[in-house]
Amino acid sequence: MPSKVSCLYLLTVVCWASALWYLSVSRPSTSYVGQLNIPIRKSSKLNKNATFGNYRTRSLNPHDFGYLINDAKKCEAETPFLVILISTTHKEFDARQAIRETWGDESTFPDVRVITLFLLGRSTDAVLNHMVEQESQIFHDIVVEDFIDSYHNLTLKTLMGMRWVATYCSKAQYVLKTDSDIFVNMENLIYNLLKPTTKPRRRYFTGYVINGGPIRDMRSKWYMPRDLYPDSKYPPFCSGTGYVFSADVAELIYQTSLHTRLLHLEDVYVGVCLRKLGIHPFQNSGFNHWKMAYSLCRYRRVVTVHQISPEEMHRIWNDMTSKKHLKC
Repeated sequence: MPSKVSCLYLLTVVCWASALWYLSVSRPSTSYVGQLNIPIRKSSKLNKNATFGNYRTRSLNPHDFGYLINDAKKCEAETPFLVILISTTHKEFDARQAIRETWGDESTFPDVRVITLFLLGRSTDAVLNHMVEQESQIFHDIVVEDFIDSYHNLTLKTLMGMRWVATYCSKAQYVLKTDSDIFVNMENLIYNLLKPTTKPRRRYFTGYVINGGPIRDMRSKWYMPRDLYPDSKYPPFCSGTGYVFSADVAELIYQTSLHTRLLHLEDVYVGVCLRKLGIHPFQNSGFNHWKMAYSLCRYRRVVTVHQISPEEMHRIWNDMTSKKHLKC
């Protein structure tokens, strides 16, 4: 007789399939008009049960969005070595499922505790919100806060992840923040970069470090208005496609963000917070923010690869796990 989880999983798959006609129709979406899509709030009241201490100055960005979906007890049974935070959108069920079945599988490394979480905001589409709720009831790996899920609110999504780690999983050793179209070589990440048998690092941040400046062309995806960021150069920042940091940095960045003007470019904003904290990101050539043609030996040397479809993710994972005995 099929298990309850199997039935729920099949129900979710059927629900997603039956909604394809709905998703194919052009839906209204939140667009960028020169500022973040943040609701105007009259005032910010501190939660008496907040994890963080009393603030001595008024917060620029109180980040007082409530959790719509939260798995607050995910770290209680056993403190994880690594927390994986994956930025995703509501329609990316196939990508989330591919990650769960490949590199994001929490049971892959029996000697190292890893937890995987998918980060979302609130969709303007009630059907999509409901389907994500059903998905969460099956997999218990989704966190949603009450802000509009859009490209220009990616900063809020990352800060939500930082807040979650600082509040519910502060004793973890490391955090990986990445996206749903990224392939991660977990063996390289865990055993060659983070090394569970060594002393945990503090104030540590690494990825593909970018040194650049703001793009003033309004036609660019990465346009930065002068009134938001008047300087001619950004501080060094890691590509948002994938970066790793020690878990203590999560609370440091979150608290710094409360008093730092928000920018819609998430990776740049994290770099601004790191500069305020005096933390310098380390360059690591294993983090790739571009697509690479697959070859077994080439992918063995990397930590992340960008623009990988769910089908490619399965194919790469199966090939790499089945050919561990081959030498390059």
